[in-house]
Amino acid sequence: MGAADVVPGVSGGTVAFITGIYEELIQSIKSIDVSAFKLLLKLRLAEFWKQINGNFLVVLVAGIFISLLSLSKLMIYLLTQHPIIIWSFFFGLILISTPLILRDIRKWNVGIGLSFVTGAAVAYWITIVSPAETPSGLFFIFLCGAIAICAMILPGISGAFILLLLGKYEYMITALTQFNIPVVIVFVSGCISGLLGFSHLLNWILKHYRYATLALLAGFMLGSLNKVWPWKEVIAYRLNHAGEQVPAFDKSIAPWDYLAKTGQDPQILNAILFVMLGIILVIGIEKTAAYLKTKS
Repeated sequence: MGAADVVPGVSGGTVAFITGIYEELIQSIKSIDVSAFKLLLKLRLAEFWKQINGNFLVVLVAGIFISLLSLSKLMIYLLTQHPIIIWSFFFGLILISTPLILRDIRKWNVGIGLSFVTGAAVAYWITIVSPAETPSGLFFIFLCGAIAICAMILPGISGAFILLLLGKYEYMITALTQFNIPVVIVFVSGCISGLLGFSHLLNWILKHYRYATLALLAGFMLGSLNKVWPWKEVIAYRLNHAGEQVPAFDKSIAPWDYLAKTGQDPQILNAILFVMLGIILVIGIEKTAAYLKTKS
């Protein structure tokens, strides 16, 4: 999840779904509520730890942070030097994950079908909308944190990409690198508020409208494939925090048009191989998880 969250376009929620921990993650976050804090204030630590599923959350958060620290530079290097094979790998991951989620829907009706189509349409629209010019006041930074963290736990929608659309991705990177403490604290506060509130909503709809929610999330993943399409043409640039010109907005193009428009090798064979690798990896993870469940 940490490696995915580094990339503006790949959601940590997608990885959680692929690895089969999504619902436990939502339930664990949702359990951090008023009753949990009451247990903590009364120093009933064992009960508090059990209620919030502490072992699960600590291991997961540690994994995310270790990955962010250790893989962020590697991911940035690979996306810069080998973009086609990396995006192809992510494309394969998400492509196979969509039918795996849909497989859990035991009963289809018009509402569930509309939920799937809506999710796909919304995610696709998000991938093609242009980044906005937005204010930098602390209240808006708080809202950005709340919105981005909600997107981060939704499969198919990247929190980093949402920040790009809100015009605050580079702003927050700069705030982090320059230790702008007030901005970082407000942003993190927004993240915490959004995460705790949104997890309750997600947990509720998964309980009461499970199949429609799964269809919506699968739609998000399908619609997001446009963002991870390996062949892109850059149509707008921006300045990063180092003052360098980097791609800000692009559009998907056919692999046979890629050479003519960019002058670069489309690497079609490599792309197919890495799509297959992503598919095989997801199937392998799913089979391993199913095997471990039978042994537990």
